Amino acid sequence: MKTVVKMLAASLVAGSAFSVAAVMAQDYPTQPVTIVVPFSAGGPTDTVTRLVAAAMSEDLGQQVVVQNVGGAGGTLGAGQVAAAANDGYTLLLHHIGMSTAPALYASLPYDPMTDFAPIGLVTEVPMTMVARKDFEPATLEDLIAYVKENGENVTYANAGIGAASQLCGLLFQDALETKLTEVPYQGTGPAMTDLLGGQIDMMCDQTTNTTSQIQAGEIKAYAVTTPERIAVLPDVPTMAEGGVENFNLSIWHGLYAPAGTDPAIVERLTQALQAALADETVGNSFAELGTYPVPASEATPEALAEKLEGQTALWAEVIAAAGVSAQ
Repeated sequence: MKTVVKMLAASLVAGSAFSVAAVMAQDYPTQPVTIVVPFSAGGPTDTVTRLVAAAMSEDLGQQVVVQNVGGAGGTLGAGQVAAAANDGYTLLLHHIGMSTAPALYASLPYDPMTDFAPIGLVTEVPMTMVARKDFEPATLEDLIAYVKENGENVTYANAGIGAASQLCGLLFQDALETKLTEVPYQGTGPAMTDLLGGQIDMMCDQTTNTTSQIQAGEIKAYAVTTPERIAVLPDVPTMAEGGVENFNLSIWHGLYAPAGTDPAIVERLTQALQAALADETVGNSFAELGTYPVPASEATPEALAEKLEGQTALWAEVIAAAGVSAQ
């Protein structure tokens, strides 16, 4: 009899907890939501996040605040969100680095596959190979010849191990069978400052961080990393046009919550993300930066989970072949 009473009591407690959780999810959000960007302010992922956050604020009826937690190739910020309360008020907007970190770091403070609840894909951003405006090579063909001849005398900026800019550099060096002198920064925002100032020779970065400077003639653009030229930079050739075959790299971004977040909250956040990506202002702003919002069918937990799994396997092979490690 005592056992039955205990079981009934436990059921009542569990039921009450479930009811409370359901009510909380139904009322969500009741306070501002923070999206952590695991890179410095002013970089491409920060730019994407701020556009999306503003539009999500409108849909959620609460302010969505962007917090920059840079360092360690994005792993510091990601680790902070993985350890955060799973109440839907601390989120992560990360790029392709979520899929490369397991191959780069022998010990991560989180597991990208199990410590996060995917919300949805956001965008896929082309990259551009750029240089200081007074860099000697005039064309992509000239750049390839110059890099092959000068190798480590050429300085190449990136945002650290595992960053998109570093991955692009690895592919470029591998394709040309040469080595550059890599100069790591806390993000491509400060790297761009040094590129504009002529302190660094080259960088490969997302169009969200390079388009305005290219259009203004403040930096020199040699190529885009997509199979086709992009509308916002029609005069910039593809890598293939310069003779670098099979160079196809776009940087996908996804929105995550900590694992264990109530599915109803995840669903509400997915709805807000889809509404933000359908917003005309967001679409126009993305287009000006050389990218586009993913369709609603890809802004889902299922699509992001599938993307993360496939890309993790892909980059594990690429990184192993390059012999790169953050340790």
